[in-house]
Amino acid sequence: MAALASVVAAVGATTGMLTVLGDDGGGGADEARPAVTRTPWPKSPPAVPSPSVSAPVSAAPPVRKASGTPSPARTARPAPSRTAEPATRLYRHPESQVLDWVRTHPDDPRRDVIASRVAGRPAAVWFADHTPATLTSRVRAVTSEGAARGQVPVVVPYAIPDRDCGGHSQGGAPDLDAYDDWIDRFAAGLGSGEVIVILEPDSVAQADCLSAGERADRFASLARAGRVMKEANPAARVYFDAGHSGWHAPARQAAWLKQAGAASPDSSDGVFSNVSNFHATADEVAHDRAVLDALGGPESLGAVIDTSRNGNGAPSDGEWCDPAGRALGRAPTLHTGMGRVDAYLWVKLPGESDGCRGKPGTFTPSYAYDLAR
Repeated sequence: MAALASVVAAVGATTGMLTVLGDDGGGGADEARPAVTRTPWPKSPPAVPSPSVSAPVSAAPPVRKASGTPSPARTARPAPSRTAEPATRLYRHPESQVLDWVRTHPDDPRRDVIASRVAGRPAAVWFADHTPATLTSRVRAVTSEGAARGQVPVVVPYAIPDRDCGGHSQGGAPDLDAYDDWIDRFAAGLGSGEVIVILEPDSVAQADCLSAGERADRFASLARAGRVMKEANPAARVYFDAGHSGWHAPARQAAWLKQAGAASPDSSDGVFSNVSNFHATADEVAHDRAVLDALGGPESLGAVIDTSRNGNGAPSDGEWCDPAGRALGRAPTLHTGMGRVDAYLWVKLPGESDGCRGKPGTFTPSYAYDLAR
């Protein structure tokens, strides 16, 4: 699997998102330790705590090396009408590794650039630890804070068994029965306001490391997860893993997505792509539209794209681990102006290392500065 996709590895911890889990922190003069608090704060996505609640820290997002050839762009369908247009503003958690660094380094010459271009942007909140007892309250802290502010949180459940196929972001629930229970608890914290769910990065695109039977079982649990979350909160928008434009061909990805329930509006609002990766937005738009065309399903299905680090596109040599020469991509927004593209999001937080510039998942100021300047 490592040779196939463009690495999303070490996601939660490496995704510049706030995690709601509790990884141990880094060391090193140029690293900021990830938050290890397990209690949620009142708000959301790869994110941070609010005044009374501490934000959890999640596991690093997956990073995969490009493996298939992307298919050519298809003609875009007209943008579907959405019955519930998401709120204009995305939620930014008040606590994160980057915000911690900004607060504690007032005299660092890189501070202003990092504060304005990275720390000031909304990002996703990851839930990557298997701690069911506190999960509902931690999710609720994020979604309730977002609702109170009239903002839309982005949350990332990342606990599927055999996560990352034993790679940098390995972990997750011990088995699918435990995972189904974990999802029930996650869904119970979603509240009733608008929220975007990025369901299990890599869980579909990386499924070729599983046997046919294991894939079928995983896809059944993912379909169930989407249904459970949308039943718990009809305003939740749930997106499934479409990999990225440098990985599987759209038809192959769509076939797996269909098995995982992504074509059914009872489970899904569409697909997400490019999480923790670097592929150019235009390439991702073409890829996602082609996946949606092949997937079928209602016209209401759309796509969201991780634009956190794709300003200069993917490296020509396929490097995925903190590659040099990358830049921030488009700012997070729910208004893309592109048909069938619902949002550009920062799912992985810029500056959180993939494991080469710093320990996986730790905030590395020099990397954030290079991306932002």
